[in-house]
Amino acid sequence: MNKRKIFNDPLYGFITIHSDLIFDIIQHPYFQRLRRIKQLGLTDLVYPGANHTRFHHALGAMHLMEQALNSLRLKGYEISEHEFESALIAILLHDIGHGPFSHALENSILQNVHHEDISLLFMNKLNSEFNGALTLAIAIFTDKYERHFFNQLVSSQLDIDRLDYLNRDSYFTGVSEGIVSADRLVRMFEIVNDEIAVQEKGVYSVENFLNARRLMYWQVYLHKTTICAEQMLIQIVNRARELTKNGVEIFCTPNLKIFFLNDFKLSDFEQDTNLLDVFGKLDDYDIWTGIKFWASEKDAILSLLCNKLLNRTLFKIVLAKKPFSAEYLSNVGQKISQYHQVNAENMHYLRIVGELSNLGYIPTGKSINIMKKTGELIDVSYASDLPNIKAISEIVTKHYLCTTEEAFFGIFS
Repeated sequence: MNKRKIFNDPLYGFITIHSDLIFDIIQHPYFQRLRRIKQLGLTDLVYPGANHTRFHHALGAMHLMEQALNSLRLKGYEISEHEFESALIAILLHDIGHGPFSHALENSILQNVHHEDISLLFMNKLNSEFNGALTLAIAIFTDKYERHFFNQLVSSQLDIDRLDYLNRDSYFTGVSEGIVSADRLVRMFEIVNDEIAVQEKGVYSVENFLNARRLMYWQVYLHKTTICAEQMLIQIVNRARELTKNGVEIFCTPNLKIFFLNDFKLSDFEQDTNLLDVFGKLDDYDIWTGIKFWASEKDAILSLLCNKLLNRTLFKIVLAKKPFSAEYLSNVGQKISQYHQVNAENMHYLRIVGELSNLGYIPTGKSINIMKKTGELIDVSYASDLPNIKAISEIVTKHYLCTTEEAFFGIFS
């Protein structure tokens, strides 16, 4: 069988498969599941074109990694074939642990288990199936490989992951502010003291990258309508889980029901390898199937939430610079009780309070280094007269309240 297939990608054109091993990984059910998990959760309720998947993103990131490694090789940096293939595998599988709706349900189906932890479990399982062929890829992913720069390409403040998702999310949402010069940036990578650095002439491309990321957070990832929709989705899952645990018979796909009935920890996955296979069968369709059934449930809260999400009659949102006062929240609660007959115990399902934070760049830890012509390394925030980067380094926090349209207009009537 010819395994050197070609994918036609809307961003990069033709993406080639580097090796037979990578083809076999892509063909594995664990990876194919990513076709059924949207990259941006419910963002398509705001930007209708945002229907791309984790599968798209993983292939695109692999393609950019290949470009970066080829560029470094041409500059004389030694990268063996085994390192090359392993770096491609590490970036290909970096998001394989995402569950349904990606980040939107990160802490709903599983509590206190990060998707990167699940990614590592999947990689270990695949490594066993492929007779240890992923050992170096896992070392790169976990930053345990002696050549640290490989991990930086996978996970840092200027990594291949971000370069792909910014351009890809920008393309599919139509938000042009997210476009970055990914091709130019990866070709300006250098390796200094086993760290990735960017040539001095690329400093403005880095500034554009950081600014694009900040703008994409406010315009796409933290869009107020998306926040409302995703908070509604979270409350739907929480309510369905609560009812299931209390013995109420509601429809669930068998795999989803297992996670509704149990609060699994990371250690549970490590001790029971079959549990990972169960999680590996979950995708967006499990949740949507449930929502369509739950819209007809007797439970008033669950059916209300499901019908509103299905018909896109979403909650309304209020944004504020400071936390909401107890008096204000009490007033909201009274309106919710008036319109929906919800008691105080269940108020949190229809009165959702939280905060949004946007930090474009952290000038500590895994900083972005610029290599000056003298060979000196300097943090990008001090590399030139770039006031934008200094501003991006400041945390911006907004507080929000989401509630039903009926209660919302009752508050402001």
